[in-house]
Amino acid sequence: MNKPWLAHYPQGVPAELGAIGYRSLADLLDNAFRSFAERDALHFMGARFSYARFGALARDFAAYLQTLGLKKGDRIALMMPNVPQYPVAIAGAAMAGLTIVNVNPLYTPGELAHQLKDSGARAIVVLENMAATLAACRDKTDVKHVVVTGVGDLLPLVKGTIVNLVLKHVKKAVPAYSLPGAVRFNKALSIGRKKQVTKVDVAPEDIAVLQYTGGTTGVAKGAMLTHRNIVANVLQSQMWNAPALNRLPPGEQSVTVCALPIYHIFGFTVNLMLSVRNGGAAILIPNPRDIPALLKAIKPFRFHSFPAVNTLYNAIALHPDAKTLDWSSLKLAVGGGMAVQATTADRWKKLTGISICEGYGLSETSPSACCNATDRSDYTGTIGMPLPSTELAVLDEEGRALGPGEVGEIAIRGPQVMAGYWNRPTETAAVMTKDGFFRTGDVGTMSPDGVFRIVDRKKDMINVSGFNVYPNEIEEVVTRIPGVVEAAAIAVPDEASGEAVKLFVVRNDERVGEAEIRRFCHENLTGYKRPRIIEFRDELPKSAVGKVLRRELRS
Repeated sequence: MNKPWLAHYPQGVPAELGAIGYRSLADLLDNAFRSFAERDALHFMGARFSYARFGALARDFAAYLQTLGLKKGDRIALMMPNVPQYPVAIAGAAMAGLTIVNVNPLYTPGELAHQLKDSGARAIVVLENMAATLAACRDKTDVKHVVVTGVGDLLPLVKGTIVNLVLKHVKKAVPAYSLPGAVRFNKALSIGRKKQVTKVDVAPEDIAVLQYTGGTTGVAKGAMLTHRNIVANVLQSQMWNAPALNRLPPGEQSVTVCALPIYHIFGFTVNLMLSVRNGGAAILIPNPRDIPALLKAIKPFRFHSFPAVNTLYNAIALHPDAKTLDWSSLKLAVGGGMAVQATTADRWKKLTGISICEGYGLSETSPSACCNATDRSDYTGTIGMPLPSTELAVLDEEGRALGPGEVGEIAIRGPQVMAGYWNRPTETAAVMTKDGFFRTGDVGTMSPDGVFRIVDRKKDMINVSGFNVYPNEIEEVVTRIPGVVEAAAIAVPDEASGEAVKLFVVRNDERVGEAEIRRFCHENLTGYKRPRIIEFRDELPKSAVGKVLRRELRS
């Protein structure tokens, strides 16, 4: 196909990825552990973890997982914020040949049960702050092995003990739970330290990660990301970011602010794994919503890369403490997960002197597919050009490619495109074309020089601070309330989160009020999925076949 973007590629960025060189994530990680042994790999709450220590902890955890009888391809769920145990568990699981299931630690028991059951996860590592959620639904899943960890478990003994005690007894951040047979993370490491890791032959086509997403429908399902998918996307991102990061002073190690949650594929690939591939150091931020704590954590460092979503950039730019930091070392700020707003880009550049470089991708593309040139000094409002070895096309309803300026559905083909949806061949067939393009459900255009722009979403997905919220899920929950006849959820603009959920409710019992609906949503939906606005109506607009017309509710 015609690739007009190649004529406008940044200098030094190749058109093609070339040989990948790694068979698996474990190979990429092991190479980093050996090549950068003495360098810092992770920073967390004042503690430093060298690549050598990171690798040793990962090997201990891999050996422990193998003592449980877990075999190649078995699924292990990881339910934590950005604490050092998360990268260690990722690397350990990869070494043991397991498939990682990233889990949002804010899930309710119902949401967690669905993901664990659907994936068939046999093991889980969970932060003790969220262990009560697992305890409430474990008997509905196939999970046999539970590892529980505390925020301070890998910190120096005294500090780690104090951190865990304060969280548990002072801040009351660890609800009571009962998980019979659960093993503490440090105990698992101790067991594994006495064992050898049995090398597992993992092929590039084996599944590395099940990344749950609504895809182009509202049903949560696992995108099967192979080792080749993720490794390719790491290398593609490395090539694309090179023009910016090549401006580091000679010999200076790259430092990434890892504020994006690792359980989000953007944080997993573009923050953590790319930092490892570069031999860089990642500053782990466990709670990016706590802006003062985030700024305090990064203030001592010369940091160079800060991938984030629009809402985080905006919150930082508006916070008075941000002006006390030295931003002069920052070379790259990649915005993804949601559209970057012009006002945010302007505020960020005034604060840091660096433009936000907007990119585009999905869980199904590992995630990065398209990005603005990283050496640009201006905000464009576009999603840029396809990465190396990646093709984007704009398709009509029949799947025919449209020309520049024509509006259609964006489709993506490249080595980072998923193998399909876990156990859902029908849904997979619905989004994949015969010639290997993934139909994104997003509507956009391409300029004559190959720059893409998103103009609308074909699907009704709501994007709250970079997280996908699916109307079907909210509607299903709310209609379980006695007295609620119908419900419909749409996106409305929100200054803080980009978009928020507005809920329309039809009821047959006037006693069901806003307070009752909010209470039920609080119990059954993660915070970002809960409706910001609730409006009661006598009826909802419908098509001739009875389908609720959300577009009329949006107008």
